[in-house]
Amino acid sequence: MKLRFLNAPRLFGAVALGLAAVFAAQPTPAQQISGGTLRVAILADIANYDPHQFSFINASLIKNLYDNLLEYSPDGKIVPALAESFQIAPDSRSVTLKLRNDVKFHSGAPLTAEAVAANLKKAADPKLGKNVYPTMSFVDNWTVVDPLTVRLNFKGPAPERQITDLLQFISIIDPAGIETVEQKPAGSGAYMLAERVVGQRIRLTANPNYWRKGEPVSKEVVFTIFSQDAAATAALESGGADIIYAGTARSASRLRAAGYNVLQGPGPLVQVFRINTTRGPFRNEKFRQAFNYLIDREGVLRAGYAGLGEVVALPWALSSPAHDPSYAQTYAFNLDKGKELLAQSGLSQAEMSNWKLVVDAGNQPVVAISQVVQSTLKRAGIDVQLDLKEGAELVDAMLKGRFDAIFGGVGNIQKFPSRVTTNSIYRTTANPVLGDPHPHPKYLAAIEKVNTTLGSGPAVKAAYDELNKVLVESAFGIPTNTYNAGLIVTAKNVAGFTLDIDDMLVLRTVGFRR
Repeated sequence: MKLRFLNAPRLFGAVALGLAAVFAAQPTPAQQISGGTLRVAILADIANYDPHQFSFINASLIKNLYDNLLEYSPDGKIVPALAESFQIAPDSRSVTLKLRNDVKFHSGAPLTAEAVAANLKKAADPKLGKNVYPTMSFVDNWTVVDPLTVRLNFKGPAPERQITDLLQFISIIDPAGIETVEQKPAGSGAYMLAERVVGQRIRLTANPNYWRKGEPVSKEVVFTIFSQDAAATAALESGGADIIYAGTARSASRLRAAGYNVLQGPGPLVQVFRINTTRGPFRNEKFRQAFNYLIDREGVLRAGYAGLGEVVALPWALSSPAHDPSYAQTYAFNLDKGKELLAQSGLSQAEMSNWKLVVDAGNQPVVAISQVVQSTLKRAGIDVQLDLKEGAELVDAMLKGRFDAIFGGVGNIQKFPSRVTTNSIYRTTANPVLGDPHPHPKYLAAIEKVNTTLGSGPAVKAAYDELNKVLVESAFGIPTNTYNAGLIVTAKNVAGFTLDIDDMLVLRTVGFRR
């Protein structure tokens, strides 16, 4: 199979926000947009500059500093990026990429097949690959064919979507900057880092040698970090900011009513109650399974997200091929069924309450939903304490498994189902929470079945069904609802957004209406 890209359209516009409060943005032609300085309000500082740590806390910068081999349009179509074409072998055991010949990193070094190979080496390293590492699990090795051609060889036949997801997921880092990328960005993206004052602001300037002609539109981007959503909202309303990224649904709804533009991207996240099955009462399977019924998903959605989203019991967006709405009905809030499983666990009331729920203190929706869960569990006889953390302490706890339970969003859910393994709690290898060897072998087998079942039809559906069944039974993650973490609210004169399938912030096409 050979895919070659020609004249891929630029994507502008918006997806509706919610059901009752709908804003429809019309595409704005590029010639009607002028550049300047974009002032963006964000609610948390970044963790680091490594794009392979695909954490949403870095979502404001990843797609502005780096490029990917492929992209997806909002409706899931393949769009060229650093790879101008690719060819999947007839036996589905390899893919050959042809790179663009006009791309340079911010250092001035050219993009080459050797550079891609260096990134594949990093991604395949269990310590350096970060969130990309699990997605590399089906790659055996790679070959540099010529200066602009690289071939990835797989351990066995791979589904097409698994292949394109990998190519879309890997942001390419300048090889000279791989060792220091956490402290200093090294990309080929539309913008370059000019200044960072930790906890206060980040300033980017336009890449003068960017390969996408006519981009970026705006010459400078200044991110200001606000500790509270209300302060970011006030900055937009007073004219001190042009854009708020990743604010709350409640504020977005209010600002829309006041005449501001609200955009919601195509890649909702799923909120998941993450369980560390190596600690305390969560070692007990029946105890964990009880949480399928003990979490009031409707109450969580109302409290945390003003009802904007869908109740789910699986970690998939509505557009995922593995989505099955029947699970949300089967595992609807049912205190009696939850209590039955608690009784079957054989744990005492003291044992069932011997854990803490870690809470992102800086995330208002998460604080609200954690309080809902705390109140609901008390009705079942479980008296749990909330352990509020924020910043580096929170990230350290989540990514290193230093928690009993915690709420966290799962992304990449609108593409191939096994992409869920890029998230820390769902990793199949080098899982930072559950450890190695993985304590849930049925989950590993179900993921492997999804990854190795080719084509379409009953066999593929059976693989998805088995994965869903195992996820609910193993219960190391209890999904509650979809939500959009990457809400974009803008002043009336800001336009030209390219919506990203992972809801990353993309600013290269954004400017001001003339």
